[in-house]
Amino acid sequence: MSEKKAALKVEGLKKVYAKDGKKEGTEALKGVSLTINKGEFFALLGPNGAGKTTLIGILAGLVVKTEGIAEVMGVSIDKDPDQAKSYIGLVPQEFNFNIFEKVIDIVLDQAGYYGMTRAEALPRAEKVLKDLGLWEKKDSTAQALSGGMKRRLLIARALVHEPQVLLLDEPTAGVDVELRRGMWDFLRELNANGTTIVLTTHYLEEAELLASRVGIINKGAIIETGTVKELLTKLNFVTLILDTTESVKDATMVLLRDLNLKRTDDTTLELTLKPGETVNDAIRKLSAQGVQIANIRNSGSRLEEVFVNLIKN
Repeated sequence: MSEKKAALKVEGLKKVYAKDGKKEGTEALKGVSLTINKGEFFALLGPNGAGKTTLIGILAGLVVKTEGIAEVMGVSIDKDPDQAKSYIGLVPQEFNFNIFEKVIDIVLDQAGYYGMTRAEALPRAEKVLKDLGLWEKKDSTAQALSGGMKRRLLIARALVHEPQVLLLDEPTAGVDVELRRGMWDFLRELNANGTTIVLTTHYLEEAELLASRVGIINKGAIIETGTVKELLTKLNFVTLILDTTESVKDATMVLLRDLNLKRTDDTTLELTLKPGETVNDAIRKLSAQGVQIANIRNSGSRLEEVFVNLIKN
């Protein structure tokens, strides 16, 4: 079996934000080592201040590392930074384009940064803007776009030079659900066509739906990596929402006290199952007390429960 080629590789990566020229300061990354293979859709999860944006910034050449090794498609960011940057497309958290410029010019200017002539860049700009539903707005200023359209403009700008790796730092922040789902479809197709994608997000359902592998970073260190399935095996409890056909009385709740059961409203129960407990056993106990279940569903994102448990430790 041939070894998978790394799209991104970091070893012992450290970043200290020092003050007043001193060596001491805030340690944003604490010796991070991580390999993301070519063609992967990788989600990087972590609370605010965990080091996600710093790691993305180093790989994109925007943040100077303090120590360690970082490579993009096998190219060192130290030895050949221009070549390494050419493989990267970056979608930052913040809107960082000139809002008074036209949409088409924002994308074409980015292509020029990578040495493309306007004639070379125009068909590429047309394609990415059409793919992202922005072509009809090409002559509008960025200021006139909605928040969701501005997010898509960031993606179009990042893709105009056809990078092999796309770094997405909170790309759907502030985007409504319908636009987010459209963006998910676009990213899935992009990844299926060979683009390696690294996504940082606070929407954990995005990671569960999109990513083939997940990394969890906390306090500047990677604390877990694996496929979504592998991480879900670490979940030592499952929370289910049960919709009942009628109101559950207080007396019945007392009789069911051996179950980890909570009533959230008259006809909704929250059931937590621990290792060894099965939903069938719980349903039998409920039925024996006259509680009939109309519907059973998962409580939120299972990956979110894993994430919360891991960063607590």
